Amino acid sequence: MKKNLRQDAKTILTAALAAADPTAAIEKLLRARDDLDRYKRIFVVGGGKASGTMARAVEGILGPRITASCVIVKDGDPAKTRRIELKFAGHPVPDERGVQASKRIAEICTDAGEGDLVLCLISGGASSLMPYPAPPVTLQETRATTKLLLDSGAAIQEVNAVRKHLSGLKGGQLARLAAPAHVLSLILSDVVGDTLDVIGSGPTAPDVTTCAMAMGVLEKYGILDEVPRRVRDRLRSAEQETPKADDPVFENVENIIVGSNQKSLEAAAKAAKDAGYHTLILSSTIEGETRDVARLHAAIARQIRTHGQPLRAPACIISGGETTVTIRGDGLGGRNQEFALAAAIDIDGLEDTLILSAGTDGTDGPTKAAGAVADGTTVARAARNASEALANNDAYPFFEDLGDLLITGATGTNVMDLHLILTG
Repeated sequence: MKKNLRQDAKTILTAALAAADPTAAIEKLLRARDDLDRYKRIFVVGGGKASGTMARAVEGILGPRITASCVIVKDGDPAKTRRIELKFAGHPVPDERGVQASKRIAEICTDAGEGDLVLCLISGGASSLMPYPAPPVTLQETRATTKLLLDSGAAIQEVNAVRKHLSGLKGGQLARLAAPAHVLSLILSDVVGDTLDVIGSGPTAPDVTTCAMAMGVLEKYGILDEVPRRVRDRLRSAEQETPKADDPVFENVENIIVGSNQKSLEAAAKAAKDAGYHTLILSSTIEGETRDVARLHAAIARQIRTHGQPLRAPACIISGGETTVTIRGDGLGGRNQEFALAAAIDIDGLEDTLILSAGTDGTDGPTKAAGAVADGTTVARAARNASEALANNDAYPFFEDLGDLLITGATGTNVMDLHLILTG
């Protein structure tokens, strides 16, 4: 029977997104704990693209026990809560709303004392949503530095190494403010390897990076002289170091991963098998330049069509991770749309082949799309030149014209990206 690749791809994506919803995991975890009654006061703080969904789950369990709260979410977050205060702020570039909300989080953490619980909710995006610039660095200087790093193609680990040392909350500093209260941090991972100190810049995790390493990132991408002077001055000061693993502030801290890219890939694989595809999870740790990774996936698609390897058709290859885009043009798009565009060029003319790339948070760059889908007819059907669009980082209008953007809306989760290769 001939496969409907587009419909199957959307079914598989839906299954992956459902598995990334942190609600069930948080509810199960909190219900299983037998120590919540012993705390005098419970505070809820945090931030990230999925923190609204996480807050809603916490409120459903703890409700009237919550003394004070502040959780920072991205503009457009659909979550609704009654007791937990949700504050909207800018992402990916931090804004003044994020600064003021972060100050409120700092106040709550400072107020917490021995016998209290600080429940911290962290997901991808927290680095931008919880800026809290450390004096004398200003918000404008933090924003300028963040933009330079993003435009340079720096990996998220490198971006966060710098941002930690320009903040009063990141890199374990939220845990420092909350001590000696008990800190329970529930974390939805959006980074390769689920590294605690990288997710949301690790506000409750020991920091493995140093000021010297942050300076090294700026030097590596040739932007040291472009960042504001006070940023350079702060990074040169050893007195501004973040707390490390041997710091006593972490004696009362628990960091628990409640969701990850791997869990989403496993759900996608099950959905693909149920739809009749021979299925393989390639990796949940895909990194690198987006267009290069996309072309590797296109090469795998050609190998399946030509030689039946690594799977015979109908086949579904699934991967996840987070790639980066080096900005070369002035177009509109995101890494997942660019992934689909680069793949489209390399699978041009290939029959019964589809490649999908989507951000699990429902947004891809500064666009309303989560990503895009491409097949062997994409380049031929397009009114725009695919190679020119790729060179100008202009994937959004390219796929918008074709009706091949993936529009999911805010998903309430964030576990990096999902890539699919489907062959009929």
